Amino acid sequence: MSRTEKTIFRFGVFEADASSGELRKAGLRLRVQEQPFQVLILLLERPGEVVTREEVRKKLWPSDTFVDFDHSLNTVINKIREVLGDSAANPRFIETLAKRGYRFLVPVESTRRRTEPVVERVASEPQTFFASTFHLTDPRELPVASNRYVRSLFILIQIMYLSFYAVALWRLPGAEDALDRMFGHAWATVVLILSAGVGIPVRLYLLSAFAFDIKNLSRKFLQLFPGVLVLDELWALSPFLLTRQIGVGLALGITAGLIYLPFAQRTLVLMREQGDETPGCGE
Repeated sequence: MSRTEKTIFRFGVFEADASSGELRKAGLRLRVQEQPFQVLILLLERPGEVVTREEVRKKLWPSDTFVDFDHSLNTVINKIREVLGDSAANPRFIETLAKRGYRFLVPVESTRRRTEPVVERVASEPQTFFASTFHLTDPRELPVASNRYVRSLFILIQIMYLSFYAVALWRLPGAEDALDRMFGHAWATVVLILSAGVGIPVRLYLLSAFAFDIKNLSRKFLQLFPGVLVLDELWALSPFLLTRQIGVGLALGITAGLIYLPFAQRTLVLMREQGDETPGCGE
């Protein structure tokens, strides 16, 4: 099987695959037409440099092609800005230099590797599946919020889960009795212990990742999300361990709220990335 070179450009929460013609935002594929994508790649190849209008014309239209160049080029640039959430009046990504050309404003990371297209397609499929199936909010729908508030909420959620694990392990005999009443099997206690043992390092990692602002956090979280989802939905049932103290109705209400929390965490991670890209929203 022949191997081809795969070039990927990363900027902010976006990732552009030059070989497949795909543009993703935080792992989610965005719709972009061929000509706007070609111009975007041309800009990504030379961040901070002026790409002239003539260079764009040669890229898109051969010399023997008759087209309303100015109108067509403006349309192409506007489509790129639309998919990136950018604007000509207040550009974050693409700056227009009157009668000269365009310049890409943000830093771009590029990686090149030789790979087999079929293998790469199979390897990326799980992320696409989970991105399309379990994500309730499209990143483009999110409001811009202060990183301070987003970070505080996310950290509080992680501390809450750590508290769940710690209390359950501390009061293990009581939890074991409650699980025995509910399920009548020792395996339920084993699941509690194992899930808490997995959950503690996961929460500590997410706490440190948010605290130290690690790069590409949204992509890393999306990779962890299937496991986090299973773990959090399992622990969403933990209020039923306290039915004798709080009653079945309150336990059911708390569980309903906890079921949504993994999706809320994902939304906060994406909002944090949005804030990083937007001037004035940092700390």
